[in-house]
Amino acid sequence: MSEVSAQQRAESFGRVADVYDRARPTYPRDAVDWLVGRSPATVLELGAGTGKLTEVLHAAGHDVVATDPSPQMLARLARRVPVPYAVARAEEVPLPSRSADVVVCGQSFHWFGHDQALAEIGRVLRPGGRLALVWNAFDDSIPWVRRLHRLLNPTSGTSGDAADALMHSPYFGFVERQTFRVWQHHTAATLDDLARSTSHVATLADDARDETLGRVRALYDDYGRGPDGMKVPYLSECFRAVVRPEELPPEVPPGPPRTQATPQTGPPDGEDAAAEGEDTAPVAGRRPPEDPGFQLIDFR
Repeated sequence: MSEVSAQQRAESFGRVADVYDRARPTYPRDAVDWLVGRSPATVLELGAGTGKLTEVLHAAGHDVVATDPSPQMLARLARRVPVPYAVARAEEVPLPSRSADVVVCGQSFHWFGHDQALAEIGRVLRPGGRLALVWNAFDDSIPWVRRLHRLLNPTSGTSGDAADALMHSPYFGFVERQTFRVWQHHTAATLDDLARSTSHVATLADDARDETLGRVRALYDDYGRGPDGMKVPYLSECFRAVVRPEELPPEVPPGPPRTQATPQTGPPDGEDAAAEGEDTAPVAGRRPPEDPGFQLIDFR
């Protein structure tokens, strides 16, 4: 069997957006307060997915712009929380320079091209702004949870591994770390959804996926509580660091304005933008603040 690339794993989430939304845990409010602060802030969320973290940020009073490369995931986000959003990648951020107080990445930073993404994140942050990363990770100190983790993510690293790029970036200062606990209730059906929502399981061949799902159901039978279900413990592992704008590469000079897409009433449907006359060619260098080049969608 051929090895599945990181890009294929990242793109697998769009195919399982519904089960991802049902099965993944939310984020504790105290973790969000530590990451972003208690005062209202302008927040850019990268890799927002179906809006689990977006919802907590919005409820905390922050002004959030959400982005994700998957229109399917953003369609779920739009039904969950009324914030502006855009289909976009972290390597080409859809905001002007120095326009965000905080950039937040929930369960997504490890999928980015870190060199380019960190420079773009630094560009959009105001002086004194911060990058905040969070992962909900299984609490592997409990043996049966460790067994579940190995079934769902047998080759995954830790959030600390994924945060190494931030720790070594010249664009950000000292990285602070904090951990919070969150529990998620599961029935047999939702644990099955949790398994299907992971990139490892979603990209398996049909026979291998069925075998893994059977082992997850057997684990539930061993450790669950029948109709009462089970509680799965997670650790919300959080990192934050303040931008060093003086270390960022210079902006590219403003060029001719790019053609903007017509405003839409929902996530793009994947049609070929070039057929509509939109300029989709990649732009070399870092995008100037005068030309973010993306159309945000706002239902508020």
